[in-house]
Amino acid sequence: MKFVIFVGLFLLFSHSISSQDLTCSPADKQAVEKKIIEIKGLGQNDFGKTLVAIGKTFMGTPYVAKTLEIGETESLVINLQGLDCTTYVENVLAFGIMQREGRFNFDDFTENLETIRYNNGKLDGYASRLHYFSEWIANNEEKGLLKDITAEIGGMEITKPINFMSTHRELYPFLKDNANFKKIQASENYLNNKSICVLPQSAIETNEHLIQTGDIIALATSINGLDVTHTGIATREKDGRIHLLHASTVSMKVEISKLPLTDYLKHIKKNTGIMVARPI
Repeated sequence: MKFVIFVGLFLLFSHSISSQDLTCSPADKQAVEKKIIEIKGLGQNDFGKTLVAIGKTFMGTPYVAKTLEIGETESLVINLQGLDCTTYVENVLAFGIMQREGRFNFDDFTENLETIRYNNGKLDGYASRLHYFSEWIANNEEKGLLKDITAEIGGMEITKPINFMSTHRELYPFLKDNANFKKIQASENYLNNKSICVLPQSAIETNEHLIQTGDIIALATSINGLDVTHTGIATREKDGRIHLLHASTVSMKVEISKLPLTDYLKHIKKNTGIMVARPI
């Protein structure tokens, strides 16, 4: 393990993981170790319920965007102090796998997170990160971590151009690099030859009983060039309805949606439905 000290607002350390860098503050390393202790008693026979139990331990954690856009090259960023909707899901799943496998140390966590976050489980530059969530689902299904059940619960296949990143290059600092830009374009071209399955918003309530606690929910969108705008975890609450456990861009923290998922989605502009992936 090698350590590199950076001077700035945060003292960061970096070590080698799969021949790549890991970036984490001492506070976040401590937070991971504390979380590992916290999740040891949360295992249940139902993996979905385990994930929700772990997910609820993050309640109130601030929503912070672009926490992965650090430095000049891609690194495996560990940040439990601020989460966006995707890093929230990734961290919960990484801790869930640890709990299920009974592997409880920091390196186990980072290995799980790298596996989940990157194409084929290996960090190999910026373009290896699974930026589009439909690709995130498909690639993690190939790894055997989850199953896309959208078709099974009434979803329909759709096709649409996926090119939001390349057509909004100015929003992504790493895309200033031409090599990264070309690789992202290549990824988008690959996705454009694939269809995705979406359960239409109008059909969610009818099929809500088929969604289980712990299922990963991705919100599909009509925004040009984009597949998904938000994600979270399904949780069946005391009212018997499915709600969304997520890092909210409205309350700016991790919370459970006050409204059931069906009603919550009606307030999301340009939402067309959901994709549903079941961790296995």
